[in-house]
Amino acid sequence: MPEICRFHGIVVRMYPGDHAPPHFHALHGDDELMMDIDGLTALRGRLPPHARRLVTEWAALRRAELREAWERAQRMEPPGRIAPPP
Repeated sequence: MPEICRFHGIVVRMYPGDHAPPHFHALHGDDELMMDIDGLTALRGRLPPHARRLVTEWAALRRAELREAWERAQRMEPPGRIAPPP
């Protein structure tokens, strides 16, 4: 699964051709969270509270880029890279 961003020990990935709704996967250690792009809600899994807060803040700043990456991934194209938090 292509990595689209990495920050503070968190890896954000997106599967090409993955199922709806638009989402991404955030991994931190042995934990994984699948997060909805539009609502920024957890669809499945969990992250430690600090990591989840960082992911949610990052996703809120990068929501348009995440949507574009999702569209590319749905066309089976590489989703590309998204900048980490400032």
